[in-house]
Amino acid sequence: MDTDILSQRGYGGLGADVCVVVIGRNEGQRLIDCLHSLKSHRERTIYVDSGSSDGSAEAAAKLCAQVVPLDMTIPFTAARARNAGFDAVMRRWPDTAFIQFLDGDCELDAKWIATAATFLVMRKDVALVFGRRRERHPDRTVFNAICDREWDGPPGEVPACGGDILIRASVLKDFGGYTCGLIAGEEPELCIRLRERGWKIWRLPSEMTRHDADISRLSQWWRRSVRCGHAYAQVFHLHRASPSRIWTRNLRRAVFWGGLLPFAALACTAFYPAAFALLLVYPLQILRLALRKTPKSGNRWIFAAFDVLGKFPEMQGIAQFHLNRLINRQQRIIEYK
Repeated sequence: MDTDILSQRGYGGLGADVCVVVIGRNEGQRLIDCLHSLKSHRERTIYVDSGSSDGSAEAAAKLCAQVVPLDMTIPFTAARARNAGFDAVMRRWPDTAFIQFLDGDCELDAKWIATAATFLVMRKDVALVFGRRRERHPDRTVFNAICDREWDGPPGEVPACGGDILIRASVLKDFGGYTCGLIAGEEPELCIRLRERGWKIWRLPSEMTRHDADISRLSQWWRRSVRCGHAYAQVFHLHRASPSRIWTRNLRRAVFWGGLLPFAALACTAFYPAAFALLLVYPLQILRLALRKTPKSGNRWIFAAFDVLGKFPEMQGIAQFHLNRLINRQQRIIEYK
């Protein structure tokens, strides 16, 4: 951290300028590890609990400044939890300049907040920053490895972020926080609104958090992918008139590979059995994707296979969203852990 720069720009003590909001539900030891990783920042940390039944709220009360339980009579979402944490911070520490949002299954790198806050002090045009989120056990399962690859990306200006970010408190207040009705994808949705008003989103080449996806079964990965597809459809529908056209390619790919192509192949087979050969396009697509991946991507064949397979649960999530919209039913959060 360049302390000279900070003091010149009016930020002499980061401890009084940064607060942390941690959200979680039944994270157990992962939450304890998360809070311990905050070190001195625990004194200005709010933990928002979404109806945990494993004692998380009670354990967190001993390790942070305040625990905020969500009202479980209203369907909970991560967006609701983040907003509740932000509101609690503003009531208790109205002088806060930056908010570090953190998922309860993540550990924060010791240098991250100082690095990220320095960047925001220097770049007045950037609303929020995030860095490298890594999986804690990427070698344990292929699903964890997929998540670790998902978190990676080149540094610089980007269109969207994930859940772990350092954001200007004034900006979040001006924009009314996260959109509570989203069961997932609330972070990219906020980024759409920020970018439409001229703000920039930035990925730093710095270590930020270690995440524990703890995905050991195919069924968990499938539910996570369903949630992803639902987010694609819901956020796209919410901003369908926006020039950003967020997730247009993701939606098209999921609809084609997970919906139109298998439907066409099976429907045509009833009249022309040879049409079943259309399904051979899938192994060809796996081959194409595998050859595009670099050797450092790990097992390129497994990743390519799951890239293709993932279009089916994503299509399921897209269909769920539109069905719920048609019958005016609210989708509850899709959990995979």
